[in-house]
Amino acid sequence: MISSYSVYGLAKFRNAVGPSPVIPARILDRPPTAELRPNQKDEDSLPPYTVLDPILRAYVEEDRSLADIVEAGFDCATVSRVVRMVDSSEFKRRQAPLGVKITHRALGKDRRMPITNGYRIKPE
Repeated sequence: MISSYSVYGLAKFRNAVGPSPVIPARILDRPPTAELRPNQKDEDSLPPYTVLDPILRAYVEEDRSLADIVEAGFDCATVSRVVRMVDSSEFKRRQAPLGVKITHRALGKDRRMPITNGYRIKPE
């Protein structure tokens, strides 16, 4: 899994090393969005990426439990919500084609979660 901040960092790096920028500044300067509706921003429905990315890294890449992530100093409700969103989207990853593995642990073949019977991790 590659974080949003890493994607932006890679894009800025690519623009810096080439003879001319290939990614328009207007793309890099605007807030991240899934563009599912007009004027939508990711942070309208997600925690700020400064909070979201470390939670995702801990849960997906480091395979840490919800309790461990909360113990590291994150808000329990936020961690529970992020974990629920990741787990409830598992079926989408099963339908998607294989992607490139960039980090130590990728969503997909490296990490499978049950998608039946309403499986959920509960905060302790």
